[in-house]
Amino acid sequence: MDREFAVSTVRQIFFAALFGAVFSLLSLAIAAIFVKCFSMPQAGVTAVNWCVKCVGAFLASVLFIRGERALLKGAGAGLAFAVLTLLLFAMIGGGFRIDGFFVLELAVCAILGGAGGLLGAKLRKD
Repeated sequence: MDREFAVSTVRQIFFAALFGAVFSLLSLAIAAIFVKCFSMPQAGVTAVNWCVKCVGAFLASVLFIRGERALLKGAGAGLAFAVLTLLLFAMIGGGFRIDGFFVLELAVCAILGGAGGLLGAKLRKD
């Protein structure tokens, strides 16, 4: 593997995961206002959290993944995004848990990241 390609790949995955995490944090902060105002049940909060994370994984890959092997880079960005948000939300919330839903979240974020990477590469021909 070419060194320049490897550095470019790591940079794309890093920025996609970072953008997705920032997007999720800001979106969920705004969503928390609505949750507080409308007293949503826990199931509604979980659904909003999942929707924001799915949009974040897909959108970040569309915006930051380009070039060849976009599917693999996007899937890597989705996985990195899921782990990064787990760690960030654990720091904010005071703890974390890894359960079956997190494994499902990893798979969904990897799939959406890969799809976003493919779309981003198709939209931007370098």
